[in-house]
Amino acid sequence: MPSFKLDGKDVPFEPGETIIKAAHRQGTEVPHYCWHPGLSAPANCRMCLVEIKPGPNQRAMMLDIVEWDAKAGEYKPAQKPKLLPACQMPAVDGQEVLSESSKHVAEARAHVQEFLLLNHPVDCPICDQAGECKLQDYWLEYQTTGKRMRDEPIHKPKAVVFGPTIVYDAERCVMCTRCIRFMEEVAKDPVLELRERGNLNEVTVAPGRQLDGHYTFMTENVCPVGALTTKDFRFKARVWFLRSAKSICQGCATGCNSYLDYDPRSNKVFRYRPRDNEAVNKYWMCDEGMLSYHAAHEGRVIDARIGPKKVSVEMAIAEAGKRLSNGPKESIAVVLSAQHSLEDNLAMREIATLLGTAALYVSGAGDGYADDILINKDKNPNTTGVRQLAPHAMSFTRLLDDVRAGLVSHVLALGGISPTSDPEDATALSMLGTLVVVAAHKGALTDAAHVVLPATSWTEAAGTYVNKQGIRQIADKAIEPQGASRPAWEHARLVGRALGLEVNFAKLKDLRSMLVGASVPNGNDVTASASI
Repeated sequence: MPSFKLDGKDVPFEPGETIIKAAHRQGTEVPHYCWHPGLSAPANCRMCLVEIKPGPNQRAMMLDIVEWDAKAGEYKPAQKPKLLPACQMPAVDGQEVLSESSKHVAEARAHVQEFLLLNHPVDCPICDQAGECKLQDYWLEYQTTGKRMRDEPIHKPKAVVFGPTIVYDAERCVMCTRCIRFMEEVAKDPVLELRERGNLNEVTVAPGRQLDGHYTFMTENVCPVGALTTKDFRFKARVWFLRSAKSICQGCATGCNSYLDYDPRSNKVFRYRPRDNEAVNKYWMCDEGMLSYHAAHEGRVIDARIGPKKVSVEMAIAEAGKRLSNGPKESIAVVLSAQHSLEDNLAMREIATLLGTAALYVSGAGDGYADDILINKDKNPNTTGVRQLAPHAMSFTRLLDDVRAGLVSHVLALGGISPTSDPEDATALSMLGTLVVVAAHKGALTDAAHVVLPATSWTEAAGTYVNKQGIRQIADKAIEPQGASRPAWEHARLVGRALGLEVNFAKLKDLRSMLVGASVPNGNDVTASASI
């Protein structure tokens, strides 16, 4: 593979890659504002200027300048290399590039920083971007000098509502145009544009339009400063108090990789951010996915219940064992959930096997909106995983039909959410002699349950999810379990023991070792999700 040297370090590159892209792939940052690995490169911020040394494949580019000679007390003619934007310069085999090791580059970056901050307001104490702002980081790294301009700065509109989700502050904007390019190139809705010139520049929304749709949150995410903020996160938290866990979006079967940001002091989740994965979601997430973190706290099941009465988990386990043991084997069914992790579903499948029942069903959220960018119509994160675990599991509709026909009278179900909300579904579920539900979220199944066991959500316990491509992905634990909730697989184990079964797993690692087995495929050739 061809390579070039960046500050003396070999950097391999693919043909056609730019200097900054190749360095980015190797984990080396060339400072930048306007460049983004998923967008076109306009080279308008000039922060990524580098010095390219002359060589066999690169001719020298020098500029004639005048330079102050302190000893002589006058300006004298001199030369300096022409600096070039790394975001547009193609990588060349054998070339030598100077970034951090060039005094000319250091001087240029300091000047760029000073220029960008000339009219920038001192909003850092109230700005949501404080703590993760490129202007702050680069000032500390490349400038560190005070503001020399003493004139009144240019004032621009503040707190401009761009749409239902985004607020714009023109005074903070560095005109990198990332938001404009994202809406045009990725969201395919060129609703943003620049108006005016020079220090009067600002981003504006097309006349008669507002910034709306399914990808508006990404305009805030790609903004390197505090110019764009979401109404959802605005003034909610300080980022230096937040911790991040690597997670998987639960909004649909795409399985976007994400960071889940939470405050460990309050055990509260505050936001989702996309995590780069070229094979799944590249650098993006949709609005619905980025808002799905609310399910960490909303609509939750956090208490054990027998009928309408809240009880201890131990009492609920004992009641579940008693009720299920009274049912004839041939009429006991186990319901898996496309909303829960692979480990939770595997535990339920193992209980079904020990019970000697082949009556497996699968539930989950119903289909919804889809597009050809990221959003999948399957609104469950693990439909493919459930189908891998139990390829012959029947649909939720079939479960209701079997209940009405008297074929199923006792049910142990994972997950409270069902694909439909038809009143007749509740009527069918009410016909069950026993319905024990292990769930993280409320739904039709928890409403009809005789016994409810509170399960942890994806934010409170690590779990594996298989997306529509058949790719297994792990969501790490973030916050501590809320209320009396425990991992669903642990509830399944305890119910199994209450039934007198010899359960062969006791820890998460036991289930994960079982997932490696041949009985649970780990392919990535699954491209379609079966209906639930």
